[in-house]
Amino acid sequence: MAGHSKWANIKHRKAAQDAKKGREFQKHVRAIMVAAREGGGDPSMKIRLKAAIDRAKAVNLPADSIEKAVKKGTGDLEGVRYEEVVYEGYGSGGVAVLVETLTDNKNRTASEIRHLFSKNGGSLGESGCVSWLFERKGILFVRGDDLDEDALLSACLESGAEDLSKDAGGFTVTTNPSVLPDVREKLEALGYTVEKAELDMIPGNYVAIRTKEDAAKILRFMDALEEHDDVQNVYANFDIADEMIEEIAG
Repeated sequence: MAGHSKWANIKHRKAAQDAKKGREFQKHVRAIMVAAREGGGDPSMKIRLKAAIDRAKAVNLPADSIEKAVKKGTGDLEGVRYEEVVYEGYGSGGVAVLVETLTDNKNRTASEIRHLFSKNGGSLGESGCVSWLFERKGILFVRGDDLDEDALLSACLESGAEDLSKDAGGFTVTTNPSVLPDVREKLEALGYTVEKAELDMIPGNYVAIRTKEDAAKILRFMDALEEHDDVQNVYANFDIADEMIEEIAG
């Protein structure tokens, strides 16, 4: 899970900065609206809606904005209707890229996403060209200093989780999406700090990025996609050495 873990952690570290931007709030509002429209307005009954609300709360989206987004999604309040559109393609070096969007204008979004791929040395492909490389999973970030890895692994397995990997500042726990809320609840009951819990797409294999120049190019492409107003999530199967990421960030 090297590639996933590194990209997920890069995004996680940026979250506090991105939350200051108005467009980041709007992305969370859209996600809540669509989740409520598809599954109803009760987060206790729908994993997707609960996850969307939890992510919104994590960036301090006001409670009244969350409530309005739910009501717009269920039709209790009038609002713009957003559609989910997934774009697939390849970045430079053959890196598979999956882009989830929520848009009120599919033609505009398709044109702009295609431009971002082309501008950054990639190519937008047909539906299904890379999605088969990814699998939907639940991901939890457990934070804390000097955690006992064996004890945490035992707790994860007893809670129904599938995998555990160490990263900077804690651990990443992987689960089946259906048990994500249960695993979070059980770990928190045992005293662990779950900093974030979300649904993610995990690649089955990775493309190793060998040079700093190629790594910087891929990361710029990821940033450009994530900064697009309609983009909700970006997944990719690159694997960049930690030392190289730190050098680029520095």
